[in-house]
Amino acid sequence: MPLIYQIAIIHIIMIKEILKNPEKFGIGNQVEVKGWVRTKRGNNAVAFIALNDGSTVHNIQIVADLAHFSEELIKQITTGACLRVTGKLVESQGKGQSVEIQAESIEIYGTADPESYPLQKKGHSMEFLREIAHLRPRTNYFGCVLRLRHALSYAIHTYFNNHGYFYMHTPIITASDAEGAGAMFNVTTFDLHNVPKNAEGGVDFSQDFFGKHTSLTVSGQLEGELGAMALGKIYTFGPTFRAENSNTPRHLAEFWMIEPEVAFFDITDNMNLAEDFIKYLVSYVLEHNYDDIQFLNDMFDKELIDRLRFVIDNEFVRLTYTEAIEILKASGKKFEFKVEWGVDLQSEHERYLVENHFKKPVILTDYPKSIKAFYMKQNEDGKTVRAMDVLFPKIGEIIGGSEREADYDKLLTRIREMNIPEKDIWWYLETRKFGTAPHAGFGLGFERMMLFITGMGNIRDVIPFPRTPQNAEF
Repeated sequence: MPLIYQIAIIHIIMIKEILKNPEKFGIGNQVEVKGWVRTKRGNNAVAFIALNDGSTVHNIQIVADLAHFSEELIKQITTGACLRVTGKLVESQGKGQSVEIQAESIEIYGTADPESYPLQKKGHSMEFLREIAHLRPRTNYFGCVLRLRHALSYAIHTYFNNHGYFYMHTPIITASDAEGAGAMFNVTTFDLHNVPKNAEGGVDFSQDFFGKHTSLTVSGQLEGELGAMALGKIYTFGPTFRAENSNTPRHLAEFWMIEPEVAFFDITDNMNLAEDFIKYLVSYVLEHNYDDIQFLNDMFDKELIDRLRFVIDNEFVRLTYTEAIEILKASGKKFEFKVEWGVDLQSEHERYLVENHFKKPVILTDYPKSIKAFYMKQNEDGKTVRAMDVLFPKIGEIIGGSEREADYDKLLTRIREMNIPEKDIWWYLETRKFGTAPHAGFGLGFERMMLFITGMGNIRDVIPFPRTPQNAEF
C-alpha cells in the first residue's frame, strides 16, 4: 500500500497575485504582504509606501495613517527596508493602481540606512550597478531581467519537452576543444608554485587529478551528438566558458548555451527547427512577461516590442554566404571590415543584411570550409560546408549551427588538416564507424538571446553575476 504524505505548504501572497486579481482576495478583506520599500512619501497625516516583493515590476501602495504608528517605526521605513504589512485591501483613490492596502500593522524585518544604502536615488548608470551586483536585482531594470531569464529558461525546457527532446547533461570538465579555439580555462589540482615537469620540460599532466590536460568546456555539442546517436533528439542547456581576453559588450567568460542535436536531420530541418524555436521563445515572453517587456520598452528601448514582433511576424530569409557577399559588395556601404569571399562576416555585415537589405531575420548557409569548425558536413564543391547562422536585428548572429559530417574518412581528413590530436577525439570519430547517421544541430547563446529579449546593450547586464577579464568579485 503506497504511503500518503500530507505536507502543509505555506503560501505567501505575492504582490503580483493581488494586483492581477484583486477580486480573488476581496475588496475590504485583510491581506498580508512582504517586500522591500521602493519609495516613501507623504505628509504629516499619512505615509504612502511603495512595496515590491520581486514578483512583478509593479509596486503595491501601502497607506499608513501616522496616527496609528509610532514616529520611530515610520522613521525606519526608508528605501531598501524590508517589511511585513497587514491591512485592508481597498480600491485606490490615486492613479496608477487599482487597489492599495490600508496598513493595520507593520513589522520591519530589516532596515536600510539611507546614508549608506546605494540605491537611494533613481537613474544609476549600468556601470555603477555592475559594481553592486549583489544589490542590483532590487532595481526595476534587473528585476525585469531576472524574471525574463527565468521565463526564457522555462520556455526552452517546455519547447523541447513538448517536441520529444531529452535534456542531456554534458560535462563541464573536458579534455576536448569543440571549437578548436584554444581559449579555454585549465582545470588542475597542481600546486601552481610547484608544477611537476616531464622529461621534455613540459607540464607532466599524468600526475594531475584526471591524468591528462583538462579544461572547462566551451560547448556541449560533441557529447550532445553522442546522445543524439542513441536517443534521436536531445538538447543541452548549461554553462560554458571561454578564456578570451575580450572586454566587449558581447563577450563573457562564463555564459550559458542551448544546443539541440537531432539524428536524421539535414541542414533544412535544422533551419526549420531554429526558426520555430526562436519564434516560440519570443512569443512566450510576450505572452507571460508582457509587463516586464513593456517596462523595458518604455524606460530603456522604445523599439523593443516592435523588434520582438518583427521576429514573430516575419519568415526568416534564407540565402547562402556567397549570395550575402555579393549583396554586401553591391550595397555601396563603407564597412569597417573589408567584404570579400572567404572572410568571417562581422556584426556590421550581418546587421546590414537584416536591418537594411532584407528587413527580416536572415539565415545564412554554406560558409567557406576554411572559417568553420572541423565537424561540419562538407558540400560537393569542396570549398563550403553546410553551416548556418541565424542573424537578428541589433544583435547580428544569435544562432550558429550545421549539419554534421557523418562520413568517417572526410571527418578524419578534416581533423588532420586542422591538426586536432586524434588521441583526444577518438571517441567522436567512432560514432562515424558504428552506425553513423546524418544529423544536425545548433547552439544558441542564452545571454545573446537575453540581449535581444530585453533590449539591453551590454551582455554583462543580462546575467546575474558577469564573469569578464579582471572581474570575478561576486
